[in-house]
Amino acid sequence: MATRYPTADPTTIPTGQAPSLPGEKGPGDPGFSEPPDNIGDVEEPVEVDPEAAGLRLADGAELAEPKVLDIKFVTEDLGGEERREDSTVRTKFTLQAEVLFPKDSPKLDDGAKDRIRKIAEEIEKQGSTEVNVFGFTDDLGSYAHGKKLSRKRASAVQTELAARLDPDVSFNVRGYSEDYPIADNRTEEGRERNRRVEVSFPKKD
Repeated sequence: MATRYPTADPTTIPTGQAPSLPGEKGPGDPGFSEPPDNIGDVEEPVEVDPEAAGLRLADGAELAEPKVLDIKFVTEDLGGEERREDSTVRTKFTLQAEVLFPKDSPKLDDGAKDRIRKIAEEIEKQGSTEVNVFGFTDDLGSYAHGKKLSRKRASAVQTELAARLDPDVSFNVRGYSEDYPIADNRTEEGRERNRRVEVSFPKKD
């Protein structure tokens, strides 16, 4: 089971291929050797002495309470326009602003409503009654303009969701401007990813 390192919400960390370890050699490098053919063979388990001194707790020490790690699964469409993250406790959708709004506008495109409808269906399926809707921009333009635009865009998505959900569902709507980037603002590709709206909600027990 992989360990999930905590990050400050509502940021997300881009996923990618893990780098090689320092000094790691690959095929074609001097001194590289292929792994043995029997690397996957099953061997007899090593017998462990439960009374071994190295396994004993120090005097007065106690084992910590067991905890369930928050395992995350990420699904991203081929164009990178929509990203879904599922963990053991919540679901989060991240939509690039360009698939929801015209440039520098908080008015939803016609195609945006279909994407939001699918998110509303998932919220209903999970039985969630609390939904976060957060808007973000890139670092172009003033911070104040980004704050206003990101808030208006988040509000537009919230309004569309509310029209499709039970009135008992409550919303937390915020605009964060250029705060919490998930990509490099020095490239257009990165800025495109940073211009986004995130919708997250807890999973039912």
